[in-house]
Amino acid sequence: MSSPHPGPTATPFAATPEPPYWAVIFSNQRTADDAEGYGAMAARMVELAAGQPGFLGAESSRGADGFGITVSYWTDEAAIAAWKAVAEHRIAQELGRSRWYARFHTRVARVERAYTMG
Repeated sequence: MSSPHPGPTATPFAATPEPPYWAVIFSNQRTADDAEGYGAMAARMVELAAGQPGFLGAESSRGADGFGITVSYWTDEAAIAAWKAVAEHRIAQELGRSRWYARFHTRVARVERAYTMG
């Protein structure tokens, strides 16, 4: 499993505030063809999202079988809608549909409670 936030001081956990806030859960299965440019685009989307109003953080993991989950956290639904409409993000979405994903599910949820350990 890997994280889009590599580095010696990086943590795979997003630093979210006290609830409520929103989560976008993107579950996906990569295609067998490891299309060129995926890694760079994924890193760029994390960087671009981090600059968007309302972005709180993200967590991402991918298994050796190509199944991955990315959860991004947002202050509200308006911030999620604005992110979905960003032109560069829309290009990445289209490339995902046409080249990089065999299947995906996107779910949007309001986080009411959160618990931590450690």
